Amino acid sequence: MSPLKPSRNVAARMGRWSARHRKTAIFGWLAFVVAAVAIGGTLGTKRLDPDELGVGDSARAQEIIDAGAFADTTDESVLVSSPSRTADDPAFRPVLDQVARAVGRQEGVSNVTSPLDADGSTLVSRDGRAALVQFEISDVDEQATELVGPVLDVVAGVQERNPEFRVEQFGGASAMKALDDTVGKDFQRAEYTAVPITLGILIVVFGALVAAGIPLLLGLTAVIAAIGLLAIPGQVFAFDETASSVILLIGLAVGVDYSLFYLKREREERAAGKGKEAALEAAAATSGRAVLISGLTVLAALAGMFLGGSEIWTSIAIGTMLVVAIAVAGSLTVLPATLSWLGDRVEKGRIPFLGRRGHGDDSRAWGAVLDRVLRRPALSAALAAGTLAALAAPTFVMKTELTGAADLPRSLEIMQTYDRIQAAFPGGPLPALVAVEADDVTAPEVRQALADLREEALASGAMSDPITVQTSPNRRVAIVSVPLAGEGTDGTSYRALDVLRNEVVPGTVGSVRGVEAAVTGETAASKDFNDLMAERMPLAMGFVLVLAFLLVLVAFRSVVVAAKAIALNLLSVGAAYGLLVAVFQWGWGESLLGFESTGAIVAWLPLMLFVILFGLSMDYHVFILSRIRELYDRGLSTEDAVAVGIKSTAGVVSAAAFVMVAVFSIFVTLSTVDMKQIGFGLAVAILIDATIVRAVLLPATMKLLGRWNWYLPRWLQWLPTLEHERSTAPAGLATDQTAA
Repeated sequence: MSPLKPSRNVAARMGRWSARHRKTAIFGWLAFVVAAVAIGGTLGTKRLDPDELGVGDSARAQEIIDAGAFADTTDESVLVSSPSRTADDPAFRPVLDQVARAVGRQEGVSNVTSPLDADGSTLVSRDGRAALVQFEISDVDEQATELVGPVLDVVAGVQERNPEFRVEQFGGASAMKALDDTVGKDFQRAEYTAVPITLGILIVVFGALVAAGIPLLLGLTAVIAAIGLLAIPGQVFAFDETASSVILLIGLAVGVDYSLFYLKREREERAAGKGKEAALEAAAATSGRAVLISGLTVLAALAGMFLGGSEIWTSIAIGTMLVVAIAVAGSLTVLPATLSWLGDRVEKGRIPFLGRRGHGDDSRAWGAVLDRVLRRPALSAALAAGTLAALAAPTFVMKTELTGAADLPRSLEIMQTYDRIQAAFPGGPLPALVAVEADDVTAPEVRQALADLREEALASGAMSDPITVQTSPNRRVAIVSVPLAGEGTDGTSYRALDVLRNEVVPGTVGSVRGVEAAVTGETAASKDFNDLMAERMPLAMGFVLVLAFLLVLVAFRSVVVAAKAIALNLLSVGAAYGLLVAVFQWGWGESLLGFESTGAIVAWLPLMLFVILFGLSMDYHVFILSRIRELYDRGLSTEDAVAVGIKSTAGVVSAAAFVMVAVFSIFVTLSTVDMKQIGFGLAVAILIDATIVRAVLLPATMKLLGRWNWYLPRWLQWLPTLEHERSTAPAGLATDQTAA
């Protein structure tokens, strides 16, 4: 038999070059990472201002507020309450006076208002047993979280001197400080935990420290480089604070995946008797090619976030696409160079009792499952598809809302304060804000309209006191704070918002000539964001599906394979959505996962989960299909190629999935509901995809379709034929083929 010619696909050529110029490739990669860090440290990255995240009417309201040149402040409130005394009790007034004087003397505090003022009657609850002292804290250069510390201390001092009363504080600055002090540290701990857990799993997979360290190092260096290079687009685009964390998650996931695919194949070829160079060549031409196709598909999926219509999507899309592109580049260059340099020393650092792993030995468990699936493909496909459809059913009743201060963990003392303020002053902690713009908001007709707004709001029964008005220094803008009925983002609050926007505002300030009014606030922002997602989600999903279909079609020259890839991925994503609804919207897992259900899914999560999960699940699909197609092109029947291909890739797919599930599950342990949701959604979707979809649905449907799997219409025969490496089969394949 004549020797096979060297593969000419892009991945193989890159692998060959890197192996022959390994010093250049390795030191070039290190120089690239160092340069990226230096660029990031020098340029810095613009951060998104939370006020810039609004859309629709909320965004317009924020523009009006910005035009008013208000002082950069954040609102705070101190609740003074008593179970036995009312605000007109002589003992109640001194406590209010102590609070007002104590907070008023603190740095950065302004506009202190209490029930003791002439117009302070609205700051007393209906039953009279609770009262609010309201004030503002300077947030110039985002210093409010620093300035609020001494204010909290003096409020605690008033509480200590008046034990018969409850004196407690809540506001934007105090809530953010509590978040930073607790959840921020919690989140950091989770990020640090991800690395040792990943390393531990890889050690079990490979049984050797050196082999385990290679995927982790590639993933980490890709993340470090991406965060550094983020500073370049960061000069034009502002980035959300969550971008770095998402980059870590995605970078670690794809970096480890790609390295696993490559390294496991190289080890299999060595175990089959190939020399070092030939084994590396085969790995580059097969797994390297799969990495390239997978990476392009992941990039296509992540690009869907550009159509989300919000700056937060743009920032996360740029960051995640950057880290995936770097991980792919590293897998095709520095990884083969490192493997060429190490040779069989990659097996160094063997761990006792773990044995020799990673040489193509099929998973007995997956082999047993696959044999049964292929014996009864129709039944297996029906049961698997039915299970996933049932899991996906709750998706149709999904409710979404933006997270805010009200969604912080109730274990935080400040959130217990929030609940008490909400009970005494419904809607008071997080009111709607009506932004009114005019040539002069102090003009008689505008002042009358503002008074009418208050009367109409109270008369509607959907809003309540305290309704306050703040005028800008340039007298061009007024902000009307209007507490809404309900919990902030429930149906009651949305109905109240609808009354405010469509009846109260148009009938009062909106009817004055030359006046413009818009509504923002947490309820309004959540409603507007949900409306935006309802409009943009189909567009983004359609873009991802079409582009992924085209990429798989070109890669495998099969309409059936491309269509089936889309269908299987939609099933796994749909099942993840359904489980999210059951657990976090219906509250089925509250006690187990340690959270209190908000009755909704975070508004930005469905789109983010879709693009990330679709991209990551395509990794497995492309890797498995590449092996099946390779075997089919070598002459095996479709059934034999499916059996051998899935059995020989089961170990690496399981290991890659286990790494991702473990890393994503760490985020389920965090305190905030939004991080729990994204961790849970990613983990269950990857688990479902790597088990039910890849081990049952994929082989069952491929056997049922037979030769139709590779169907390509005549009018598409012009598509390029991408080379599949015809390498020697790894050890054990002949046995598998016979058994199959």
